[in-house]
Amino acid sequence: MSLSKLKKGDMVKILAGKDKGKTGKILKAIPEKDRIVIEKVNMIKKHKKPDQKTKGGVVEKEGSIHISKVSLLCNKCNTAVRVRNKMLEDGKKVRICSKCNDVIGVG
Repeated sequence: MSLSKLKKGDMVKILAGKDKGKTGKILKAIPEKDRIVIEKVNMIKKHKKPDQKTKGGVVEKEGSIHISKVSLLCNKCNTAVRVRNKMLEDGKKVRICSKCNDVIGVG
């Protein structure tokens, strides 16, 4: 799946790796590296030095995951699906679920 078919706010399912089977919302897209950051998935520990504003310590945050390891979730059939693009009569481009032919999002 290419990054053009995924965008911030979409619900995705993890297909491979340590978090296989989990679902989450896309928080950030990194198109130059074909990676995305998903809410509460691929948690990593980051050691932070103290500065004037915050205390130091070990901070847990979401790490990025490659887009080939995720699939978009359809709202209607609630499964991981492939996506097709379609132009509507009014000129809008929409994403269509390949299983149930339901519109996933406008944009």
